Amino acid sequence: MASNVKGKKLVIVESPTKQKTISKILGNDYIVRSSFGHVRDLPSKDIGVDIENGFTPTYQPVERAKKMLKELTALAKAAPEIYLATDPDREGEAIAWHLVELLKLPKDRYQRIFFHEITPTAIKESFAHARKIDDNLVNAQQARRILDRIVGYKLSPLLWRKITSGLSAGRVQSVAVRLLAERAKEIANFKEQDYWTIGAQFEKPQTAPSFWARVTKWQGKNVEQTTTYHLFAEDYKVKNTVFDNEAKLAPLSEVLRKGPNTVVKVEKKEVKQKPKPPFITSSMQQDAYNKLGFSSQKTMMTAQHLYEGIEVEGQTIGLITYMRTDSFNVSKLLQEQTKKFIGEKYGAQFVPAKQPVYKSKVMGAQEAHEAIHPTDVRRTPQNMKPFLTADQYKLYELIWLRFVASQMADAVFNTVAIDIAAGDEKTCLLRANGRTIKFPGYLSIYKDQDEEENNEESTSALLPILTEGDTLNLLDIKTKAHKTTPPPCYNEASLIKTLEKHGIGRPSTYAPTIKTILDRKYIARQPKSSKLVATDLGITVTDSLKDFFKEIMDLSYTAGVEEKLDKIAEGQEKWVELMTVFYDSFQKELAAADKGMQRPAAKETDEKCPICGKMMLKKRSRFGEYLVCSDSTCKGKINLTSTGEKVAPQQTDEVCDKCGAPMVIRQGRRGKFLACSAYPKCKNTYSLDAEGNKVASTGPIVTDRLCEKCGKPFVLRTSKRGEFLGCSGYPKCKTIVTVTPEEIAQIKADHAKKQANS
Repeated sequence: MASNVKGKKLVIVESPTKQKTISKILGNDYIVRSSFGHVRDLPSKDIGVDIENGFTPTYQPVERAKKMLKELTALAKAAPEIYLATDPDREGEAIAWHLVELLKLPKDRYQRIFFHEITPTAIKESFAHARKIDDNLVNAQQARRILDRIVGYKLSPLLWRKITSGLSAGRVQSVAVRLLAERAKEIANFKEQDYWTIGAQFEKPQTAPSFWARVTKWQGKNVEQTTTYHLFAEDYKVKNTVFDNEAKLAPLSEVLRKGPNTVVKVEKKEVKQKPKPPFITSSMQQDAYNKLGFSSQKTMMTAQHLYEGIEVEGQTIGLITYMRTDSFNVSKLLQEQTKKFIGEKYGAQFVPAKQPVYKSKVMGAQEAHEAIHPTDVRRTPQNMKPFLTADQYKLYELIWLRFVASQMADAVFNTVAIDIAAGDEKTCLLRANGRTIKFPGYLSIYKDQDEEENNEESTSALLPILTEGDTLNLLDIKTKAHKTTPPPCYNEASLIKTLEKHGIGRPSTYAPTIKTILDRKYIARQPKSSKLVATDLGITVTDSLKDFFKEIMDLSYTAGVEEKLDKIAEGQEKWVELMTVFYDSFQKELAAADKGMQRPAAKETDEKCPICGKMMLKKRSRFGEYLVCSDSTCKGKINLTSTGEKVAPQQTDEVCDKCGAPMVIRQGRRGKFLACSAYPKCKNTYSLDAEGNKVASTGPIVTDRLCEKCGKPFVLRTSKRGEFLGCSGYPKCKTIVTVTPEEIAQIKADHAKKQANS
């Protein structure tokens, strides 16, 4: 052990960025090291859970942690005090526990500390509240991990046997796919209906301005009605009216023209509108998607950078609090700072009489956490802009504005609603609404999408001063044809909102869940659109699972599991009992599915085989759907896109150097490649690099880099996880090296040059 670390207190964090930031805060008395995330997990090649003996897990050090653990072990032996400063959630608690187990730390040798923001005050304050590992939090996380492992390892092989190889299933991801699959069916089954609305333009004699009112009642019936569809995830209301036929509008128009049109009610109110609470994980992801166009994954990655620390004038500063949270809590200290800031910057009238308190409506929220907010409200987005990337600035500004708005005074509106009777109230009633801002309050800096729409509606509804009994002149009548619309497709924001609403998953799971089901091709993004749609594969898997695994595929059950995990975290339930109850039922469903689940039959199509002319069948693999010749001896095949369209070969000017036929660009599982159009008679192919240049397909590309273990050259290989360098001495030497996309592009470019020169 080097002398410069002797006697120093050891602090272990999760990420290298946090290591750098916290090292500067704590100074020379401490040595800070990163665990690089998880250090131990269930094995990758088997289930790793002894179901028969109390669901005992078998953990193994993750590959990247092995070298780092040697250093941490040496540092821990030399350190007088050891502090585990992993993230302030269950996952962070579990990582701290795994570190204790791997480093073999007795209870008197370590302390657990955590903080919701990476600032000098928060870091130093955390040492005053050091504690031991919370076994309840660890057990809750362990139960989640084991539960998900069992579901994944038992269901996935079933799907391989019954549908196609390479599929996977998960406790949360399968329910998320079902949301989209059920929505697809609702849209497909929706029956469009026509309806009409009618409005009238009035004026009060010698008074400006004129205004429009909409018909709300006709012959005692409400004109605008809604039909409620009880969907799998939510109620969805479709607007329609009693005027489902244009001919029905004629009697109404006649009544309006005949009159009299009389004001029967004028209702004026002062309405207050409260600001939205500070961001939590789900609302931040939704707003970043709607306002910035950020995917949930991009939002979380950018927020991680803002949390872990940004270099500001020679200091590394954490600009926001921890970004995985479902609590609206804000510290009293920051509220006081923000109150002073608002008064100085915007004026005393924008400071609320009482500091706002937001109670969580999120199912199972961890109220001990903090909301997502700036660590110091005085660090305005404009002041921080020179130190941030474009994406970091956009997200920081969004977080800062939402938080400051949440601490400001309510917006105040003057509203007026006017009811007008045509003929008499029982025959026809119209309504005009107006709203003007009396005091903007928080709306002066932050508006949600629905608030912007409301304000746009109100500004056009400027009404004259009217009193009950006033007679109005009719200026114009307008009718408008409409069609009822089906439920909308989900996008990332609305999917996250629905998952949160039903208590499915937790803040840390939303982004990876969406990424997983996109990668698995269970759902797809519509071309040139933000909409997410279930693929045929996703619908097939969903239908197969929901018929046999009613509990796992049910929203309320999935949310119930989250509630039980919360109780384990609070020490109210035992995790083994949860697993036992779950597995008893799951095992029976698994056995029934193994007997009863049928492999989907290949679908007949009207497409003719391009090789032999026979009819083609539609089949699927883990890479998606494709068409294959119905004659098993014929190799005719056509790939399909995620939306079911044929992937047509792209014509080129290239000529096959083996048979002279034209070459075409085809799409394979690993991307585009150049192939002879005479296939299957000629199987000549060439790889294409990132720029679309031809690279001869003569096997793996041999590089100039030599293996450190055996001295043989590395070759560029490809697996389902991407490209990597592998020793050419395989299988005797199994050394592999990960490479960046830039390095891969350079290797291919160098190889192409060699091919051209030769």
